[in-house]
Amino acid sequence: MFDPFFMDKRILKIAKKIRQLRIEKGYVSNEFFAWEHNIPRVQYWRMEKGTNFTIKTFLRILDAHEMTLEDFFKDFES
Repeated sequence: MFDPFFMDKRILKIAKKIRQLRIEKGYVSNEFFAWEHNIPRVQYWRMEKGTNFTIKTFLRILDAHEMTLEDFFKDFES
């Protein structure tokens, strides 16, 4: 049975890393990061919270950080 309160731990881990990368780049505000990199503000906020992921936006985030998929996922367990 689907539990709407269950959050996939893998999604939360990705969301946490997206937020961490933004902060490491010196962006205090997720809104400013999204605006500066032409990512819809609300969609980016949702991605940092782990509630809405699109591959297209995820790839924009990686491009903004000049990262490959391999770079992003290198610290994740297999």
